[in-house]
Amino acid sequence: MAIEVGQKLTATVTGIKKFGAFVDLGDDKSGLVHISEISNDYVKDIHDILEVGQKVDVLVTNIAEDGKIALSMKKLEEPTKRSTETVHRPSHQSAPKHSKQSTQDFDAMMNVFLKDSDARLTSLKRNTEGKRGGRGGRRN
Repeated sequence: MAIEVGQKLTATVTGIKKFGAFVDLGDDKSGLVHISEISNDYVKDIHDILEVGQKVDVLVTNIAEDGKIALSMKKLEEPTKRSTETVHRPSHQSAPKHSKQSTQDFDAMMNVFLKDSDARLTSLKRNTEGKRGGRGGRRN
């Protein structure tokens, strides 16, 4: 059986490392599912999702010249709601319109930020000016 890019296969997990899972594809062929290709969601520990001996569906994404086979499980998953909202936004919808109220709120928030920032900078300058120089006070 020849393995080709884009082919969907059922594989058996043979080993798990921090960076991914090795799987047996049959016919003495094996491949790697990198940790970033396991799920659409964040994967902190592969052991939470996979275990040795588990059967998984994979998609062949790349076959290197040296025979290494790169696989993906996440490309076979349904996209999560969060990713579909950002990717499949209809073109006729525009960005939300900013009303005059939101502009005034922004200006008020900006004024508060600037006053707070100035107060912090003044305090910082006051505390560091006396510490410059080192022994013996000011140098010319």
